Amino acid sequence: MEKILRQTMLYDFYGELLTGHQRKIYEDAVFGDLSLSEIAEMQGISRQGVHDLIRRCDRALEEYEEKLQLVRKFSETRERIEEIRSLADTDESETGVQARLEQICGLCDRILQSL
Repeated sequence: MEKILRQTMLYDFYGELLTGHQRKIYEDAVFGDLSLSEIAEMQGISRQGVHDLIRRCDRALEEYEEKLQLVRKFSETRERIEEIRSLADTDESETGVQARLEQICGLCDRILQSL
């Protein structure tokens, strides 16, 4: 499950950098859950060709992430936003409000620095 989630995230961020042919086959395999044989038959290529293309796409998407780090930055930002939401939803006394606001400001600063 984690592998599929990672593939989905990478594809969401970098899929447009693949060729149309690569995107079609990758989408059929990863999102359409079609077998290599089904894709090969539809595309008029060998099963091994489909397998190799999917592996090349996975490598290319990972290489884009290594260089650009968009998925990592997105995940970190999402975690910080969830922390902010949690702090904002906390019901505390008036003195606790100031401490929460300081934490929220610190998280916002970290988000801005990462952008």
